[in-house]
Amino acid sequence: MNLAIIEKDINSHNETGRLKSSKCMMKINGEYLIERIIRIARVNGITKVICIIKSHEPELKNYLLKNNFGIPTKLITPDPRNYMYYLFALASAQNKEPFFFANTNSTFLENDFSEFVTYSLLQEDADGVIAVTKNINDEKPLCVAMNDEDIILKFSNSKEGYSWVNGGIYYFTPKIFSEAKYAVEAGLSGIEKFLQLLIVRGNILKGFSFSKIVKIENTADIVKAEDLITGNK
Repeated sequence: MNLAIIEKDINSHNETGRLKSSKCMMKINGEYLIERIIRIARVNGITKVICIIKSHEPELKNYLLKNNFGIPTKLITPDPRNYMYYLFALASAQNKEPFFFANTNSTFLENDFSEFVTYSLLQEDADGVIAVTKNINDEKPLCVAMNDEDIILKFSNSKEGYSWVNGGIYYFTPKIFSEAKYAVEAGLSGIEKFLQLLIVRGNILKGFSFSKIVKIENTADIVKAEDLITGNK
């Protein structure tokens, strides 16, 4: 099993509380965010990690190159024009295998991720599984509608009428690579439009519930993430 980790954008703003460096290099309970994800992946049977990073991040690049994480780690620095190009960069390293996919700034409980891996690998009728939660601090959440069988019906940027939110952790089959190519040719960009495209084109996506996910967007979120991990509310 492979895991792809995509580096989220750096906050270049100067507002109070904004992060001044790569979110991957923020520490939660003494671990860098990207270090934590790689460790959790390793203990859950992931055999290779693909880190998709921006070429202008020397601190992150050097950290990944110089450290031994106990698992093969491959770096890719694609053209960052939009989300679809990241998927193409990933396709070049995947060799047509199913894979897990995570944003670097999503912090979650280790047990939730373990159950997510187990559930995803059993979904032979699905083209992908997405971590969803009712408890998230995302500044711009992507809401999710599901039926009683956990099949995702729709995504929306509006919170009205929705209970579930996308958590930024995914499992995909290689089938999505052909859809990524279609999305680029159609001029689409962004995960929201791509996920909706997958459904419109007949792909089956399922949702798996995480108890809570904290997305690191500012310094206050670091405290929230540490509280989540240590069991505080």
